[in-house]
Amino acid sequence: MVRSLKNPKKAKRKNKGSKKNESSSVPSAPAKVWQPGVDQLEEGEELQFDPSTYNYLRAFSIGWPCLSFDIVHDSLGLVRSEFPHTFYGVAGTQAEQASWNYLGIFKLSNISGKKRELVPVSTADNDVDMDSESSSDEDDDDEDEKSSQPVLHLHKLAHQGCVNRICSMIQRPHICATWADTGHVQVWDISTLLNALAESVSDTTVGGNSIHRLSPIVKFGGHKDEGYAIDWSPIVPGRLVSGDCNSSIHLWEPSAETWNVDSSPFVGHAASVEDLQWSPTEADVFASCSVDGTIAIWDTRLGKSPALSVKAHNTDVNVISWNRLASCMIASGSDDGTFSIRDLRLIKGDSLVAHFEYHKQPITSIEWSPHEASTLAVASADNQLTIWDLSLEKDEEEEAEFKAKMKEQVNVPQDLPPQLLFVHQGQKDLKELHWHTQIPGMVMSTAADGFNVLMPANIDTTLPSTDA
Repeated sequence: MVRSLKNPKKAKRKNKGSKKNESSSVPSAPAKVWQPGVDQLEEGEELQFDPSTYNYLRAFSIGWPCLSFDIVHDSLGLVRSEFPHTFYGVAGTQAEQASWNYLGIFKLSNISGKKRELVPVSTADNDVDMDSESSSDEDDDDEDEKSSQPVLHLHKLAHQGCVNRICSMIQRPHICATWADTGHVQVWDISTLLNALAESVSDTTVGGNSIHRLSPIVKFGGHKDEGYAIDWSPIVPGRLVSGDCNSSIHLWEPSAETWNVDSSPFVGHAASVEDLQWSPTEADVFASCSVDGTIAIWDTRLGKSPALSVKAHNTDVNVISWNRLASCMIASGSDDGTFSIRDLRLIKGDSLVAHFEYHKQPITSIEWSPHEASTLAVASADNQLTIWDLSLEKDEEEEAEFKAKMKEQVNVPQDLPPQLLFVHQGQKDLKELHWHTQIPGMVMSTAADGFNVLMPANIDTTLPSTDA
């Protein structure tokens, strides 16, 4: 699996007007949908994005690039569809030196759906820069623009070693677990820093360049190698599993104010454990995937061997996602760029529901939508973030009508899968994505050049009514 970020460097200041969409291409030529791995940019060509396809799109950084992050559940409302939005997150850095790393606990506020520009957000912090210069014709609009700009508040918590994976507990969001490249899994209480962010307002400076130093609640060194797999149980608060590159999985059970980690690991994979997912409906069941090409289902009541195992891909299985709205479905992404959907009710037989070969490089992240059972998002090393709706089928009549309508506007590839809803590009070395569980349609991703927050225009932001 492609795990590390290429040449991690701290985010640099960007000036207005440097966006990629400001190219010098001939305006009379029809637009073309560009496919990484298929199409090549010719000399003088630059990629453009269509701002009308986004309800929201912004980029930001917390300093060093981050391999992993998580969106922190908040108390601002279970389902929020009206702008402006605010959300909280936590991320772990990949700094040049081990002692320079930290957890970034952040709040992004004043998110307005009126802006669709791929520019860095403003910040109340002195460490993350944006827009240092502006042309004179922009000065008159500065005040209006500032009032509609999202604002990033950031606190930093020192972390020894690069953060391979970070995960916030669902039931107690102020509790986070981290996998470090030092080989340790640690659990942190970030409640003080989250509370400070909650009390901040858009014009208040928080954090600055200072780094807080707190001790983790638990630091487990029982893994024989570093790892990337970790997941909190959605059913039992505090229950955790962590998997390493030595093919072992350890179970964590909460006990008072600490955790008891079973020193005897779950063993069954023949190579590195890449990802873990608890069942959304069964408290004692979790799934794992491995470099050995398999997906395994485990039941903690039945011993330390897999209850079921299936050969899922011909190469490394990098990531999995268990559908929380349709708990029989599990998605997996592979090192060869393919991703598959399986029905766990048929796991002993032909469980394959769908298999896609759209991406040309390793799948680095996959996640089902928390609001639509048939929708999932995929991130790939080809730097495409794609969103899919598996309920869609090809409609020849509708497609012909659409092509006739769009003929003069865009040259659309003929072989795009009908289930492909949206393609987002522009990040470098794309690694991880997450849906926001409380803001329908919002997706966040991390890459070597920072974070993107996006809301595609063709993804529903309101949920169907449950009224009779």
